[in-house]
Amino acid sequence: MSNETANPLRVALFFGGVSSEHEISCISAAAWAGALNEPPCREKYQVVRVGITKDGRWLRYDGGTAAMADGSWQNDPACRPCILSPDRSVHGLMEQQPDGSWQTLPVDVAVPMLHGKNGEDGTIQGLFEIAGIPYVGCGVLGSAVCMDKAVANTLMDASGVPHCRWTWAAAEEAADFDALADRVESRLAYPIFVKPANAGSSVGISKAHTRTELRAAVDVALAEDAKVIFEEFIDGQEVECAAIGNPETGVSVTRPGEILAGAEFYTYDDKYKNGVSQVVIPAHLSDEKLDEVRDAAKKAYLALGCTGLARCDFFVERGTGRVLCNELNTMPGFTAISMYPKLMEACRGLSFSALADKLIGLALGKRKGRY
Repeated sequence: MSNETANPLRVALFFGGVSSEHEISCISAAAWAGALNEPPCREKYQVVRVGITKDGRWLRYDGGTAAMADGSWQNDPACRPCILSPDRSVHGLMEQQPDGSWQTLPVDVAVPMLHGKNGEDGTIQGLFEIAGIPYVGCGVLGSAVCMDKAVANTLMDASGVPHCRWTWAAAEEAADFDALADRVESRLAYPIFVKPANAGSSVGISKAHTRTELRAAVDVALAEDAKVIFEEFIDGQEVECAAIGNPETGVSVTRPGEILAGAEFYTYDDKYKNGVSQVVIPAHLSDEKLDEVRDAAKKAYLALGCTGLARCDFFVERGTGRVLCNELNTMPGFTAISMYPKLMEACRGLSFSALADKLIGLALGKRKGRY
């Protein structure tokens, strides 16, 4: 028996979370659990699954992936409370036993398959850093920057990454809505996209055609976050690139795929529930334009401090051909209809299991203390 098989690395797979994207995290993590049970991962890794409930309880779960995907996992009576210890001498989890005692469970690498707040925003990444545990994906700063659209847009402005005209406001400014609307309308023409600064998967996004709709859209966005983003409407193709790698060892970005949305714009339901949207790889663009999007995606990935992986979302404006960055997602969806794994398979020939293995390898090879 090989040493690799005899001494597999212990991978902690985290899912769920206190987030509006809790359900999608569970679906993505179920897909990851399946991939980690296939070659080449099955022989290399021992997987420990840690589910985080909507109210913030951490539970070790050993049941089937179907229950992970449908959310019923947390009703499994075999679930055991656990925590990730910040004490580096533990280097992993502490799990409560039936007799009330706590048992340590060392972890070699973590996979935070968590979307949105409290998982994709640098918070759990900071806990991994304190605990000294390598983890898949972007570091604390890159995660936080990409999660906050106001900060990300500001950095893109400074780095010359092309994106649409925009502005933002804090919740306090919305108290005088007419003054806020005057400011926004002086900068942007209708229709205007209104988004929470810190959210993902199209949660809380509205398209406002009038001041009345703008007021309602601000309320929707502020229900998700204390800052709201206003962006000009771009009549363009929505395309996405898959980026993978660490800056010190090399970053690779695929040519973009295209999403043919089933609604007026690419919604949460389109992305994760109804499957109406169609994916085209590569996107319906000229070779020159495909390369332009790919190059802009790499520039954005480096400018925003990304490591490990990110999905880079762009618009290609109809008529002008302008390539405009929409946002970067540091832990994109990994569902059956998600673009990131589809792009990596189509453009890099990586099966889901091979992709998971590569991402874990990047986590283990990341320069410590830098990200």
